[in-house]
Amino acid sequence: QVQLVESGGGWVQAGDSLRLSCAASGGTFSRFVMGWFRQAPGKEREFVAAISRSTNIRNYADSVKGRFTISRDYAKNTVYLQMNSLKPEDTAIYYCAADDTLSTVLGTTAASYDYWGQGTQVTVSS
Repeated sequence: QVQLVESGGGWVQAGDSLRLSCAASGGTFSRFVMGWFRQAPGKEREFVAAISRSTNIRNYADSVKGRFTISRDYAKNTVYLQMNSLKPEDTAIYYCAADDTLSTVLGTTAASYDYWGQGTQVTVSS
């Protein structure tokens, strides 16, 4: 059974940076398209970023483009989300997700992903 464990969330001020990590276990990391989503109170879960299986192609939501960077370390079976220039509207629970279908598409909907972490809270104060 694939398990995803996020870490790195916290409380920061606007303009600060955070790096989220997501460690994967129980599966073959290189098979997965990896994604990050977030969910703010009272809102639906939304796509943040995704990275391909082997070519490191990346896709970002317009709201984070230029500020966030997704990357992956195959030796550590870990995907990262570097978040710079954080804004109060970035406040949310951030979830890591894995698509295990050998897809060549970087899904931007929650339905595209098979496994989810428990989430990590990011709070940005103004």
